[in-house]
Amino acid sequence: MSTLEKTLKRIFPQDSISREEAKNRLDQLAIPYWALGDLMDLAIEIAGMTRTIKPAVKRKAIVTMAGDHGVTVEGISKFPSEVTPQMVANFVNGGAGINALARQAGADIFVVDMGVNADLNNLASSGKIINKKVGLGTDNIARGPAMSHAMARRAIESGIEIADELSKSYDIFGTGDMGIGNTTPSTAIAAVFTKKDVAELTGRGTGLDDQQLLHKIKIVEKAIAINNPNAAKGLDVLAKIGGFEIGGIAGLILGAAANSKPVIVDGFISTAGAMIASSIEPFVRDYLIFSHKSVEPGHEAMQTYLGCNKPLLDLNLRLGEGTGGALAMNLVEAAVAILTEVSTFEEAAVANADK
Repeated sequence: MSTLEKTLKRIFPQDSISREEAKNRLDQLAIPYWALGDLMDLAIEIAGMTRTIKPAVKRKAIVTMAGDHGVTVEGISKFPSEVTPQMVANFVNGGAGINALARQAGADIFVVDMGVNADLNNLASSGKIINKKVGLGTDNIARGPAMSHAMARRAIESGIEIADELSKSYDIFGTGDMGIGNTTPSTAIAAVFTKKDVAELTGRGTGLDDQQLLHKIKIVEKAIAINNPNAAKGLDVLAKIGGFEIGGIAGLILGAAANSKPVIVDGFISTAGAMIASSIEPFVRDYLIFSHKSVEPGHEAMQTYLGCNKPLLDLNLRLGEGTGGALAMNLVEAAVAILTEVSTFEEAAVANADK
C-alpha cells in the first residue's frame, strides 16, 4: 500500500463529541452570550480537529513549498524564474516577509525544495532547507502536461512525509509557497474545480498590466483545453496543470488531517493545493482554517468551493509565502485561549444573566 493510500485511511471527520463539549463550555463563559463571535466558532472547529477541548496550538510550523514552472516562458509573470531560488535564499537568511511575520507569531519556518530549477544541494545538505525535489520545474502547461502522474504522486507523498515528521513536534501547520509563475497553474486549477470562466478567476499576479493580463487568460484557457484535466481526480488535475509546490501543499494538508492537526491555508496558491487535497479526500476540509481572502479575484470562488464562507482576515494580501497563515496563527491561539482560559459563570462565581 502506498504512502498516499495509507494516509487516506487515517483521515476522519472532526470529532463531534469534542465539538459538543466545546460548545457547552463556551455557552457558559462569564461573558455575554457569544460575545467573542467568530473566535468562539473557531474554537469549536479546533476542538473538533484536535479531538479535545484542551487543544494545543503553541508549537507552530509554517511549511513554505518552492517550485518553478515551465509556463513562465509564455510571459505570464513580470519576474523571471531566477527569482525563485533567490527568494529561497532570502527565506533561509531570514529577510523575507514570511520570516518577519513568523517571528511575530512564534512559528518555525521550514522551506522545502519541491522543484526549484536550480541546484540547492548546499542549502539542503546543511539542513537549511528540506530537499524533496521532484524535478527542475514543471513542463510548460501551455504545451502539454505539467508532470507525469508518478511525479504528481511523489509531490503529494513528499508533503505527507513532511507532515508526518513535523507532527511529532508541532501542533498546527501553516501552508506557504514560492514559485514564479505559480498563479497561472493555480488559476487553471481553480477554473477546473469551480467551473467558472477563466477570465473571472485570473488576476494580475506580480503586477501584470491589462495587455499582459489578457495574455495570461489566454494561456490558462489554452492549458486547460490542451490537457483536459479530470476534475473528479485530483492527481490528474495536479499532473496536467499543477505545480510541484502545489502538490507538496496538497500532501501537507492530507498529512495534517491524518494526524488530526489543524492546517491554516494561506492564499491563492495554497488554496489551489487545498482543492487538490480535497478532491483526493473530501474530509480534509474538516481540518482547514482559511487565513485570509487574497486580492487575486479567483480566491473567493476557491474558498466558497471548499466550504469557506468567511476567512479570518481580509487585508488585501497577495504575497503568499505563508504570510497570511502566520497572521492567522495569532487568532487561532486567541480562540484556544478563550476556550481553555476564560472562566465559566460557575467557575468565576458570577451571576448569570436572567433567562
